[in-house]
Amino acid sequence: MKRRVGILTSGGDCPGLNAAIRGVVHSAYNLFDVEIVGIADGYKGLIEGNYKEMRREDFDGILTLGGTILGTSRQPYRNMRKIEEDNVDKVAAMKQNYRKMKLDCLVTLGGNGTHKTANLLSEEGLNVIGLPKTIDNDIWGTDVTFGFHTAVDIATEVVDRIHTTANSHGRIMVIELMGNKAGWLTLYAGVAGGADVVLIPEIPYSIDALVHAVEERIRVKKRKFSIIAVAEGAMNLREAAMKGKERAAFRASEPYMSVSYRIADQLQQATGLESRVVVPGHFQRGGSPSPYDRVLATRFGVQAAKLIKEERYGMAVAQIGSIVTQNPLSEVAGKTKLVPKDHQMVEFARCMGIAFGD
Repeated sequence: MKRRVGILTSGGDCPGLNAAIRGVVHSAYNLFDVEIVGIADGYKGLIEGNYKEMRREDFDGILTLGGTILGTSRQPYRNMRKIEEDNVDKVAAMKQNYRKMKLDCLVTLGGNGTHKTANLLSEEGLNVIGLPKTIDNDIWGTDVTFGFHTAVDIATEVVDRIHTTANSHGRIMVIELMGNKAGWLTLYAGVAGGADVVLIPEIPYSIDALVHAVEERIRVKKRKFSIIAVAEGAMNLREAAMKGKERAAFRASEPYMSVSYRIADQLQQATGLESRVVVPGHFQRGGSPSPYDRVLATRFGVQAAKLIKEERYGMAVAQIGSIVTQNPLSEVAGKTKLVPKDHQMVEFARCMGIAFGD
């Protein structure tokens, strides 16, 4: 029986999206009779009916290509059921276009918001399979997401390169890495790059503890420079006691562009050491996926095709241990995998002398 499969990529781009698309498509062609429909720009394309039928050769040569050949956009889940100024019922439009495309299944590649919308569509009666993509590695139910390892490689290189200039000038270098809610990327890159301090959202810091860590490094190790890896969502003890909206308003009232600039300014004033901020930003999302992510994304794509063949819908692909498997979308949606304060990687980092500002 021929199956007609739609594919979309949603949310922030990351290395490995094209490898995962390729994994779905090529394995589907090998496992069953299939037609592929590419949906442009994520859920936006599904809402607007922007799609095209694609051929197998359209997916050749994309294994090493960064970004996504389908395009992507951010469509916040919280707005999916809202009728906004354009007067479009987004859920109804997606269901209508799913049927207009005559799809047997929709494959969505994305992060937490993407999975929540995928589950919404599944609950609305559509056949949906989700693939976990995010450099934040914060999707519940999977040990790892594709894109994460490549971002760790990139972020680690940034930390590596900052060491030499920090040492040359005797500076405190504050490196702001991505991770608004979860600190996996900063934790792993900080350990891999030999950062002296790692600040993540899950472990609130105090500026006094940071000053102590820098001054102890000078006193004990005779090092005038320090490398501080900071997740963009890191917060001090006062902010940690606030609710989300209150915290956002507090930060908007500050004269700093981000938490890293606040930390650098406070450390410079307290220690007298010159402090600088480095923000690699979207470098962490760009470029070719690492070999690890190419393999992982391919495995996830193959698993999605196997689920389609078996007509096991409403699932999110995952890796647990060394095994690629799946979880019900209903169990994944709405949950964020945060770094536990007692996680083994945190423990190992502390054993290595890395401070967390607590």
